[in-house]
Amino acid sequence: MLAALALLLATGAAAQFGRSGNSSIAAHAARPDSFDGRFHYCRGVYRMNPSGDGGSWLTDYPLADIDLSVRLAELTKMRVGFDPGGNPQHLIVQLTGDELFQCPFIMMQEVGRLLFNDEDATRLRAYLLKGGFLWVDDFWGSYAWDIWATQIRKVFPAADYPIVDLPAEHPIFHTMFELRGIPQIPGIGYWRGSGGGTSERGADSAQVHARGVSDRTGRLMVFMTHNTDVSDSWEREGEDPRYFYRFSVEGYQVAMNVLVYVMTH
Repeated sequence: MLAALALLLATGAAAQFGRSGNSSIAAHAARPDSFDGRFHYCRGVYRMNPSGDGGSWLTDYPLADIDLSVRLAELTKMRVGFDPGGNPQHLIVQLTGDELFQCPFIMMQEVGRLLFNDEDATRLRAYLLKGGFLWVDDFWGSYAWDIWATQIRKVFPAADYPIVDLPAEHPIFHTMFELRGIPQIPGIGYWRGSGGGTSERGADSAQVHARGVSDRTGRLMVFMTHNTDVSDSWEREGEDPRYFYRFSVEGYQVAMNVLVYVMTH
């Protein structure tokens, strides 16, 4: 209860922090000297699948990256990377670059549009087995799921690394906040346009799935939040108070749990 109250108070000042600085892709491309021992939100770049469904790896950039970094610094004791001007040093990471292995966590959006080639799959597999963590979010419906499942199977064959629905007792739901699962969070545009709806693909996306792939010790390596757009709750926190109180507080609870899990497992 106290943790939830702290979250509400911290995020109650929605969008009151500064959003200055250069948010261009070039300015945030990860380089060998981008890492200094502090936490950096790492956004993974992927190839576009011509048969895919959804947006691109740039969805919700840069505000999701900025807002989550700020809230992580406010709500935990993690040392988050900021530049001298007080702007979060969020990073854009190529799967084939050595910088990937400096990120304890990478985020990918709209992975119904994703395509891995052999090099991507090999590098991502090595990263995850060495202790890395991938969170994929904001892909809706059965077609987008099938695209994603086909691509992640290039990384981890089903026979050795099954995709499972995470049970309610999984630690990721209990690291900081006690979660009963993953909420369905729509993009703010859909929410407004539908008059408050949450399932962006109707009956085909009515149920939220929290799924994962674990290593042989049981450590979760890939976390999948399907039929929900958790990251929009960070990006859009300052646009509409109704959306903020309905979705952003829960969205940050999910994020805090995930990142505390990442940094402690």
